[in-house]
Amino acid sequence: MNKLDRDTMAARVARDIPDGAYVNLGIGLPTRVADHLPAGREIVLHTENGLLGMGPRPAPGEEDPELINAGKQPVTTLPGASFFHHADSFAMMRGGHLDICVLGAFEVSIGGDLANWHTGKPDAIPAVGGAMDLAIGAKRVFVLMEALTKEGRPKLVRECTYPLTGRACVSRVYTDLATFDIGPDGVVARELVAGLEIDALRRLMELDLRPA
Repeated sequence: MNKLDRDTMAARVARDIPDGAYVNLGIGLPTRVADHLPAGREIVLHTENGLLGMGPRPAPGEEDPELINAGKQPVTTLPGASFFHHADSFAMMRGGHLDICVLGAFEVSIGGDLANWHTGKPDAIPAVGGAMDLAIGAKRVFVLMEALTKEGRPKLVRECTYPLTGRACVSRVYTDLATFDIGPDGVVARELVAGLEIDALRRLMELDLRPA
């Protein structure tokens, strides 16, 4: 089965971020979105450790160890970037000043519930970070994740089985098989990967998906 690679997934998200948006990119896969933002579109990236105006990853050998994102990855700054205390950063998140956040997830429910901080396993290390603040504070929440687990189970589910980060907060899910819009009338599947039909996707996801 065809699947999108991670950079193509990130590029799909980047394409859908409108001009002038203030955006937070979560730890992990969502950070790749910064490398694919369309040229000529002004998008201001925020990171909860205290930076507004984050740029893409630096070229190899040009990393600044004191310039990192919330996931401790080296980043760059764009003209006009600003630094501030992380308490101010969280005030931006909680105050509804971010247009979009892009988060990874363990599970997303068809009602838009998000589970991305803990699997509930006894040996798992919980890592909530700013995810709860972002999930509730951002005007729109996008999730970027693989459609299936390594064991082949769907990550878009009827009800989350892992501890929740936020309820009814996710509006769109980008995966390696398709993009899913979550709304009051159910889940709409669009932009299916080449060669994948909607009926096959329904079987894989174990959901009654509506085509776009």
